[in-house]
Amino acid sequence: MGFEVATIRSYEEQSDRAQVEDLERRCGVGPADERLFLLTDTMGDPICRIRNSPTYKMLVAMLDKELVGVIQGSIKVVTVERPPPKDLARVGYILGLRVAPLHRQKGIGSSLVRRLEEWFVANDVDYAYMATDKDNVASVELFVNKFGYIKFRTPAILVNPVHNQPFRISSNVAIEKLKIEEAEFLYRRFMASVEFFPHDIDHVLKNKLTMGTWVAYPRGECFGSNGQVPSSWAMLSVWNSGELFKLRLGKAPLSCLIYTKSSSLMDKFFPCFKLPFLPDFFHPFGFYFMYGVHREGPMSGKLVRTLCKFVHNMATKCKDCKVIVTEVAGNDTLRHHIPHWKLLSCLEDLWCMKAMKFEEKNSLHELTKSPPARLFVDPREV
Repeated sequence: MGFEVATIRSYEEQSDRAQVEDLERRCGVGPADERLFLLTDTMGDPICRIRNSPTYKMLVAMLDKELVGVIQGSIKVVTVERPPPKDLARVGYILGLRVAPLHRQKGIGSSLVRRLEEWFVANDVDYAYMATDKDNVASVELFVNKFGYIKFRTPAILVNPVHNQPFRISSNVAIEKLKIEEAEFLYRRFMASVEFFPHDIDHVLKNKLTMGTWVAYPRGECFGSNGQVPSSWAMLSVWNSGELFKLRLGKAPLSCLIYTKSSSLMDKFFPCFKLPFLPDFFHPFGFYFMYGVHREGPMSGKLVRTLCKFVHNMATKCKDCKVIVTEVAGNDTLRHHIPHWKLLSCLEDLWCMKAMKFEEKNSLHELTKSPPARLFVDPREV
């Protein structure tokens, strides 16, 4: 029995917004075992997750007048580990693939991916890539088995809940907020060779969602505007994802629900116990994303941890911010210095990649042979 072929076209905000938002509400994001999943509230802007990218597009799939699928894509220039002068590449990122539950297994997802890849080719993209849960069998089957994507990187997503009480910051550590041009200078000097470093880092730093860039270093040492750096130092930037969209836990084991409610009560009535506190994820919440985390020197691990505490204390002043998130390369020792809960974190996310040009196929295989020690995750694609 054949299926009716869906029409794939560009997203039209005025006519499609309501249906896209309804589809998003019906499609949870989470592990394949469905014990829990996240629902996304785009707050009236379905393309909020790509709107800040240099070039972007959303496609929708229509059956008659019903919107049954969507996909989003963005394009940017990043650093890749290829021989100079080809150390920059145009990459296309695929995200937000959704198909209405009643219309799955009809080839709609494949049609959306194929049309988005055509858009990448028309825009001279070297590589396309996507991120998924490593246990998401349907997604891996579609991209790896059907479209020829290669399992590329397994970064760690580190998530830490925001407690009611702020952390104490060591008096031996100085923390300073940088001007945008100072932050850009340091990023281009120390992270320009890091895999997937965005060539337009200045646009990321100038974006209204970037709350700022901070450095930490031993008090008494000097951090000069002329490029002088202390013997040990660390830096990071903060992106307020909660201004774009909100998340909500759609389903969870009973034990998680009980723990959430009981820990909240304990924190309220017995604050002196300082028990671990899990925020209420069953109502819409936002999060801060820490990006561009960098460290230098023998004390830099402690300085990274101090900066994370500083960001946490910022988040306690934001009513909607429930967690702080960052993402690092799977083998990056930096993960040991970033506070996170294993219960909330994903220590093995999966990135898959595909060469969109024939001449790039060999270089892609070379890239997969040696995972990088560091990876820059663009906050515009979170």
